[in-house]
Amino acid sequence: MARILDACAEVLEEAGYEELSTRAVAGRAGVPIGSVYRFFPHKRAMAEALARRNLDAYADRITARLTAPAHGPLRWRHAMDVVVDEYLSMKRTVPGFALVEFTVPAPSASRQANYEVADRLLALFAGPLGLDAADERLRTAFLVGVETADALLQLAFRTDPAGDPALVAETKLLLRAYLARYLDGAGAGEE
Repeated sequence: MARILDACAEVLEEAGYEELSTRAVAGRAGVPIGSVYRFFPHKRAMAEALARRNLDAYADRITARLTAPAHGPLRWRHAMDVVVDEYLSMKRTVPGFALVEFTVPAPSASRQANYEVADRLLALFAGPLGLDAADERLRTAFLVGVETADALLQLAFRTDPAGDPALVAETKLLLRAYLARYLDGAGAGEE
């Protein structure tokens, strides 16, 4: 299945979502088309599985950076920078990520994906920062942060294919300023 998803990402990167097909993915993965259909009934199901894999990889990358021995106690401002930096890194280096980040290309689907990203990030930070992941105000704040960062980082990549550094910096400043209202005092000290 991993080989099929890798091939799906490569086809997306080269041809885009509209040209994605189970046949193209099977050929790229070097597997019979029946093997693709065994896991995925259509291209949308493949893209959705790739989006879930991307979200899992994103969470794993953030966790690895924030739990590295040299990192020390978790500070929320640094954590927000890591969240943005890992997104940028994946956008620049992970095949297919630019088209299928955490959801398939569809306006209504992106809204649900941002809820999932916000909840995943809150869950990652709840324990180390002493936050209540069930607090609805905090959940809303994380969702607003994700929606805001999503919109601004999309603008950064429309402005510059590598992500406009000035817009990325402004996105980080905005996230810190907004989330300070909810997170100052959370975790082991502030920066």
